[in-house]
Order: sequence, then structure tokens, then C-alpha cells
Amino acid sequence: MWLQTSCDLLFEIAIPTPFVLMLRPRSGALQWIAREEYKIVPSLPVMEFTDNYGNLCQRLVAPAGNFSISTSSRVMTADSLDRAPGAAFVEVQNLPDAVLSYLLPSRYCEADRFGQMASQITAGCLPGYDQVAAIETWLRNTFRYEPGVSDLLLSAQEVNHQPSAVCRDLAHLGIALCRSLCIPARMVVGYLHDLYPMDLHAWFEAYVGGRWYTFDATQYALSETSRKGGYVALGYGRDAADVAIFNQYGPAVFPIEQHVTVQLCDSETD
Repeated sequence: MWLQTSCDLLFEIAIPTPFVLMLRPRSGALQWIAREEYKIVPSLPVMEFTDNYGNLCQRLVAPAGNFSISTSSRVMTADSLDRAPGAAFVEVQNLPDAVLSYLLPSRYCEADRFGQMASQITAGCLPGYDQVAAIETWLRNTFRYEPGVSDLLLSAQEVNHQPSAVCRDLAHLGIALCRSLCIPARMVVGYLHDLYPMDLHAWFEAYVGGRWYTFDATQYALSETSRKGGYVALGYGRDAADVAIFNQYGPAVFPIEQHVTVQLCDSETD
């Protein structure tokens, strides 16, 4: 499917403030970026770099006063997500080097604390994809998904004591549970078509069967082997600390306006 995505942010800056942004999706195996627009007002110098996780990031210093960022992309992405019941667990010694960091505990995913719990949740499952699918189902059935219920970044341990959660929380706990079983897992932030209420979204991916698969406890499967697509990734990382769409340095600054849209298109050019 073709999607048109946009994200508009408006800040009121008191003093010149350094920012690092992560608002440019990049083409890959699961998405193709056909067209982009990136506007910053007032116009100012921007330096772009690729971080340790392959994300496109932009550095700038915002001047005092109103500062706005507007991005949009025309993206081709899958109509439905790949599902692979039975896909095998990949032994650690056979994992690609670039995947190994996604086995370790991280700031918001304390994988070393969830071994027994993960084993209980996945009891009787084939090692690999089926274990991750069981974790996803457990998350969906255990927590009430409530968008906007919290702006705080919660670790997996903290999420595990809450009755409700936002998408980021469910991803953190799912990642920690997977890693405790020696299954690499990473966090993804981006857009999702038909998300309600519309906003930026977070989910997680797990490495089984020799590739990454998408899991999202906030969404329901159409069948055992398929789920609606419409995901557009902006950034990948170990947890939310690695995939913030913006980091600013100095006195705290928050958007006074934020608007996100994801619309279905008929083609690359309509």
C-alpha cells in the first residue's frame, strides 16, 4: 500500500537550543520512501548523520522564538505483516554480529529480571517465533491499552505493575521478555495507518528464523498467519531512549503543537 505520512511540530524556544531529530524514514526491506519533504522554520544549518542503529538523524541549534518542523513522506509498505508460526529460534552463536546488542538488558528493558516469567508465559511453545507470539498475546490479554494514559517513560519492570499501558510500555515489556529467552528484540517508532487516536506509534521486532518480524500487542491479528500492515518505521533501537523523534539539550522544551497524519494513497504520485 502507498501511504502519505506527516508530522508537524511547533516549539517556543527561550534560548538557543541544540536538537537531535529522528524524523526521516529510510528505505529498506519493508518500506520504500518514494518522496520526502522536510521543512524547518526559520531556515538554519542542519547536519545529518547515521547513528549506531542505522537511523537518519539531524543536528541543529534552534534559535529563540517560534521554531517549527514539518516532515512528510510518500511510502510504499506492506498491506499485511509477515507471520511465520514455527520459525526457528536462532542460537546465539549463529546470530549476525549486528544483532547481538539486542540480546542485552538496556535502560528500559531489564531482560535479566524476566527469565522465569518469560518461561512461564511461553511454556509448551516451540522455541523462536511461537514464543514471541505467546508473549504478544499475553501482553494484549494482560494489559489495557490506553493511548495517552502516561507521558512518563516506564521500564519493563514498572510496566509489569500497571493495569494499563501505552504502546511504548507494551513494547518495553515485550522486548525484555524476549531477550530473557535469548531472542533478540528491538524497539521501533514510526507511523501506523488507521491508528486511533492518530499519533506516532511504537512496537517491537524480534529476530527469529533468520530475520526480523514485527509484533504489536496494541493491534489484533486478522488470522493466525496475517495482520494488517501500514507500518512505517522512523527509528530502531534497544528501547525508547534510542528512538526519540527529538532530543533537546538544555532547559526542557516540549512541543506546543504536534500533529501527525497517515493517509492511504492510490499510487506514488496521486
